[in-house]
Amino acid sequence: PSVSAASAILVDAESGRVLYEKDAHTRRLIASTTKLMTALVAAESCIDLGENVTVEYADTRTEGSSLYLQVGEQITVEALLYGLLLHSGNDAALVLAFVEQMNQKARELGMADSHFENPNGLNADGHYSTAADMARLGIACMENETVAKIVATRSITLGNRTFVNHNKLLSQYEGCVGMKTGYTQLAGRTLVSAARRDGQLLVCVTLSDPDDWRDHAALFDYGFSTYPRQVLATRNRDFRM
Repeated sequence: PSVSAASAILVDAESGRVLYEKDAHTRRLIASTTKLMTALVAAESCIDLGENVTVEYADTRTEGSSLYLQVGEQITVEALLYGLLLHSGNDAALVLAFVEQMNQKARELGMADSHFENPNGLNADGHYSTAADMARLGIACMENETVAKIVATRSITLGNRTFVNHNKLLSQYEGCVGMKTGYTQLAGRTLVSAARRDGQLLVCVTLSDPDDWRDHAALFDYGFSTYPRQVLATRNRDFRM
């Protein structure tokens, strides 16, 4: 398939096999897809999602999309995660994660061409990743039960806030199980998404892509039709040609 993205990759999540790539190892700005790492670190660190967190003054000092958290407000980790991944709240990101933890997790996942300077994805020197690295992160997020559940949610009301998922593929593409959108003027449109069909999970990443919804749908169609999951043998059963 032909895609509009500067960088793109399609990966079979179970095997790690790359099914399609375009300039997938070039370091680029990733905008709010950064928040997948923020969420993964927070979800792995938190034992109780119902735990209340107190919003600090520094957490409210950010630009861009926001939950409009108030200084001293008590809010659950669960609500922060939904606000982070569905509404893309930059203030929620500041409450949830520390950059040092995010970079450590990136090293654990083998994201050798990634570095984080903030938890929300706002443009910053030294804040970058690649399509290939973001696919690694996307697979890790789908393996985390909490994160996978949240990114697949279309909308939810928690307390006095309602969060609606910005990922149009959830309603536009059959089998889409979510992930994260992103945009800044410098980064362009960024998108990490996942789709499942017949037991096969594919993860797609595009960076700087003006036509990302169409490109992801086309790449998923290509992956599922060209590289379908095949059972070659079953344990404890004879195999004969």
